[in-house]
Amino acid sequence: MARTGAVLKRLSPLRPWFRDQTPAAWKADALAGLTGATIVLPQGVAFAIIAGLPPEYGLFTAIIVTVVAALWGSSRVMVSGPTTAISAVLFASLSGLALPGSESYIALALVLTLMVGVLQLAAGLAGLGGLIAFISHSVIVGFTAAAAVLIAVSQLGPALGLAGGEGGVLHRLSRIVTEAGGLNIDAVIISAVTLASLILSARISRRLPSYIIALVAGSLAAILLGAEAAGVAMFAPLDAVLPAFRAPDLEIGTIGALLPAAAAVACVGLLEAISIGKSFAIRRGETYDSNQEMVGQGLSNLTGSFFQCYAGSGSFTRSGLNAESGAASPMSAVFAAGFLVVLLLVLAPFVRFVPVPAMAAIILYVAWRLINIAEIRHIVATSRSETFILVATFLTGILSGLDFAILVGVVASLSIFLNKSAHPLVAVGAPTEVNGRRVFMNAETFNLPQCPQIRFVRIEGPLFFASVEHVEREFRRMEDRDGFKTCILNLKGVGKIDLAGADFILSEARRARAHGHDLHLIAANPDVLGVLDRLHCLDVLGRENVHPHKSDAIRPAVARASDAICKTCTIRCFNECADKPGAKASA
Repeated sequence: MARTGAVLKRLSPLRPWFRDQTPAAWKADALAGLTGATIVLPQGVAFAIIAGLPPEYGLFTAIIVTVVAALWGSSRVMVSGPTTAISAVLFASLSGLALPGSESYIALALVLTLMVGVLQLAAGLAGLGGLIAFISHSVIVGFTAAAAVLIAVSQLGPALGLAGGEGGVLHRLSRIVTEAGGLNIDAVIISAVTLASLILSARISRRLPSYIIALVAGSLAAILLGAEAAGVAMFAPLDAVLPAFRAPDLEIGTIGALLPAAAAVACVGLLEAISIGKSFAIRRGETYDSNQEMVGQGLSNLTGSFFQCYAGSGSFTRSGLNAESGAASPMSAVFAAGFLVVLLLVLAPFVRFVPVPAMAAIILYVAWRLINIAEIRHIVATSRSETFILVATFLTGILSGLDFAILVGVVASLSIFLNKSAHPLVAVGAPTEVNGRRVFMNAETFNLPQCPQIRFVRIEGPLFFASVEHVEREFRRMEDRDGFKTCILNLKGVGKIDLAGADFILSEARRARAHGHDLHLIAANPDVLGVLDRLHCLDVLGRENVHPHKSDAIRPAVARASDAICKTCTIRCFNECADKPGAKASA
């Protein structure tokens, strides 16, 4: 019953932020929405082109998907809709199955969107939001960089007045080089004017409708040059301005063929949305629910597939602009969709005056902004494992395909996570003075003297079936080097222990006692203690050998140490050593 109630709450149209709306918030949301609408109009067209769809499908997505994701999502300022990365994945997934822009291609895109929505909604209702945290951020960085390169190469031809070809990055580049003799100077000038206008207006103010300004500048340049008569391609009028209801054409064979692509798009969409939503929630001090966001994204794509929309997700650019424009609630995204409808009704007749090279220049700019150079440098400089994930994802996207790249990135990310889990830190500690305080540090790393009779070992990480072999190997290595001593095993850094971990502790206790020594544990985590108790470890080990603090374990270990050895020892690791023979002489 409780589970059903939680599901109904996530699906309810009555959102918690409704009661916080004030007249000032409505005004702020309306102004932010107007700014957002001017940005998404040319972006929607550009992203639809990247996806291989007619321009109006990007605009439909910017209306329906945006509204549903805003109302059912978790973020107050994130704006969803068509995005560069998902558009690129969709094109890469479907272009081999049908001719981009054709009726069959559009039908596949709508079915794919429906499947993406179902997968995302199911994941959100199942509470799988926490699994996203296991996928490295480097996957998205490498994936978006690969998508940016593919997008840029695909638009070089149109920007130069060339066909550009189809296929992967290398094939497209070779085709452009082959056709370089047919370069259209008018197209190059239009692209340059559009790009310069876009960069200049963006530098003046982020709130300016820079994309519209750039398109107007490119269109004026085309008119002045007489570009259409010189062979420069122009956009065809929009077939429709507003989305209409049309159920996706579902077929069993189609669903099977599209399932891998749908899983890839669903994964990319959730990674984008949740990472954006979390970043803004932290920045603004707001709560964020990953599972609710998954429900919102799933419902938006599921609903959108019935209204001629293709898969969408959160947009960092539009979300950032929305926040900067003073948005107070998700109503700003709803207003943006409403204003977009008005703009479409007014501006749709002028689309035929927009030259293709102008839009290609805008897409080239979008692709460039998609590559996070600073983040790539940070990853390369700080982590070899994250660098491997980034490079593997990027190269797969360039050489194979974006849908396969996300799979490679996720597998690499999870493999590295599992490898780290299977290799927890096992280190011998020794006390030392740091800023006047007595603390335990890694004896090997800091070359600290150790007690000749007591070995203080700590484990940082899970002690479970996959890590036991590594931990046991480290224990044997310590034995080979130091000889066996009374062992104090600190388990405070062990968050998880299973049957294999408990068996390991039992075997170490028996092994120590077989050699006339002993094993003491430091453990305070109730979950760890509960597992040890249920598996009868405490009965074999002796409850008196399990301690909540280091000092409680050190005291009996020092008391049990050989007085003959202590008498000649000059190390005196522990404070308790002061009570052993020879303490005054060593002092």
